[in-house]
Amino acid sequence: MQRICFVLHIKPERIEEYRERHASVWPAMLEALQNAGWKNYSLFLQPDGLLVGYFETENLAISQQKMQATAVNTEWQLQMAQYFESLPGSTADRSMVPLQEVFHLD
Repeated sequence: MQRICFVLHIKPERIEEYRERHASVWPAMLEALQNAGWKNYSLFLQPDGLLVGYFETENLAISQQKMQATAVNTEWQLQMAQYFESLPGSTADRSMVPLQEVFHLD
């Protein structure tokens, strides 16, 4: 199992809207994430807009490919892009770069 942690940045003036959107994630999006192998997925947000994401998956590349092949992910990513400060990969799912794990207490 791979443990994936990444950071992105939310526009400070859009933080509350971003939180509200995640209070009611579309059921089809939740199902797509589960079907693509995303497990134990969490997002953490600091007041300055730093977003830290964490999830576990058997294979990151395959999980990302499965998500990117779904219509619900395409629509979600397009709607959510407005909340981010910069997305060098064009959408949040294509812009996240996993952090290198340096320690894990098991």
